[in-house]
Amino acid sequence: MPPKRKLCQLLDQTQGVSRTLADQLLRAGTSIGTNTEEAQAGQSRADFLSKISIACKEARETQYWLRLLAATEVLPASRLTDLTSESTQLVAILTTIVRNTRAQK
Repeated sequence: MPPKRKLCQLLDQTQGVSRTLADQLLRAGTSIGTNTEEAQAGQSRADFLSKISIACKEARETQYWLRLLAATEVLPASRLTDLTSESTQLVAILTTIVRNTRAQK
């Protein structure tokens, strides 16, 4: 497998359980961005907090799907290391935003 190929392109060629996990990973991963965008356009602090909290939950879900995908050993664990690290950072950032927003009430 070429190292520069996108994960979703690689997983698009798989079948069975790994394909299902890949679909779930894609849904959760893209939902983070969607909810973050919606939070930025929130009509109130409560709306912002709701959407950014959902984004945080989706980031945690993404971590879960990455762990399960790693357990299938369809790809080498090293292929998922950067994504796992990024998702951990994203959870930390979004958690901080949620906490700070709640503290401002």
